[in-house]
Amino acid sequence: MTTTRASFLYPALSAVVCLLALATPVHAADKTAQQSLMATCNQQATGKTGDDRKAFMKSCLSNSKLRQQEKMKTCNASATGLKGDERKQHLSECLKK
Repeated sequence: MTTTRASFLYPALSAVVCLLALATPVHAADKTAQQSLMATCNQQATGKTGDDRKAFMKSCLSNSKLRQQEKMKTCNASATGLKGDERKQHLSECLKK
């Protein structure tokens, strides 16, 4: 009976491992709002060094206006295809997050 159990278990386990391996890169490719903000601030900080760069990055990353712009960009992208009240409702919910 051990052979039967093992012959069933190994292919099933292999399938699960393969599915996990395929799903991981897709999830890792999505950028979070924080990662997107960090990339934007890094682009703007080109040419700055040392304490000047550190101060700029601190200011940039805590800038709520920039975060709001990023949030609006993300929410608009997710609302494509929606119209009228449905779009307004989606944007309202999305921007509250």
